[in-house]
Amino acid sequence: MIDNITNITEGISGELIEMSEKILNRPELGNEEFFACSLHIEILKKHGFNVDEKYLGIETGFRASYDSEKEGPTIAYLAEYDALPGIGHGCGHNLLGAVSTGAGIVLKKVMDDIGGKVVVFGTPAEETCGAKVVFADKGAFNDIDIVMIAHPSNAYSKSGKSLAMEALQFEFRGKSAHAASSPEKGINALDAVINTFNNINALRQQIRSDARIHGIIPEGGKAANIIPDHCVAKFYVRAKSKTYLNELVEKVKKCALGASMAAGTTVEISNYEYSYDNLVTNEILSDIFTDNLKKAGVDVILDSEESLGSVDAGNVSHKCPTIHAYFDITNDRGIIGHTVEFRDSTKTEYAYDNMKKTIEALVLTAVKVIEDEELLGKIKEEFEGAEK
Repeated sequence: MIDNITNITEGISGELIEMSEKILNRPELGNEEFFACSLHIEILKKHGFNVDEKYLGIETGFRASYDSEKEGPTIAYLAEYDALPGIGHGCGHNLLGAVSTGAGIVLKKVMDDIGGKVVVFGTPAEETCGAKVVFADKGAFNDIDIVMIAHPSNAYSKSGKSLAMEALQFEFRGKSAHAASSPEKGINALDAVINTFNNINALRQQIRSDARIHGIIPEGGKAANIIPDHCVAKFYVRAKSKTYLNELVEKVKKCALGASMAAGTTVEISNYEYSYDNLVTNEILSDIFTDNLKKAGVDVILDSEESLGSVDAGNVSHKCPTIHAYFDITNDRGIIGHTVEFRDSTKTEYAYDNMKKTIEALVLTAVKVIEDEELLGKIKEEFEGAEK
């Protein structure tokens, strides 16, 4: 089986590299990836997938599926293809998408012999308002047995954890007045913002060490001689688990409500971006993938590092067993993501060689899960018992 998968991967690698480079040379921001989305859909249709375009109302999202019509689990891969402002594909999503779509195609070509169903999801806007949140909320993963994604990095490393995150906006409204001649007639919305920051700073002493609260003031007034009547503060609140995040968010909201009361303003609380759940790695599935990376020729695979950031794949991991692993495209730990150097690393022979190895491992992992019903049962048992 492994030789067959290797040969199929090699056979389609030219198409995948061409797609990755086209997307690299024409970067598009989140929810604007019309060109990248069309390339993924084109190659998936060419290889026999049925594609639901504009999936669940998202213009640059899709769901591509193939059913062997033999009994077996449904395996899903997540393709990303959005870029960063200014530097383009500094996160390597051009290559990430090629790996996920490539894995789907290779698995499809061996699936008629082993059974099951394969799905490739096109998931826009990971860098901002990740489509995986919408997909998860609307039931896209309810019929999926396992989900896998491998992200470009400066080393191979196992799937780990990420923080749950909620994006809170506090919009304060007061009353403007001349700050020098009649300050007593004003209600200062900026006071409410500053009080909010002070309250949150006081709260930090009582929060867990793995939680994070960080914010900005995008609107703080127009002129120093006018008492501001409208000010806005935005915060990210992050925590290791969704359960603790919900608890912490309520405390942060009370900080703003108290600040508003003290300043005499009104306050409107909203979410300015989607909220991300913490990533819950399925360790059994992760171990299988790690073993298959070694079979594909990867010698060094680092243990997972606990991320203090957040990813929308976390929302998927609360719906079904999921891994979000990392593969090396740089051969240099000094090159980090979200940089021009990392972007340029996506078009090297080193990156393409590891692209093929990663595809092989993703497909071998799927094959093992399809062929071993007892193993799938253990994976699902771990998922049901995992702390979320």
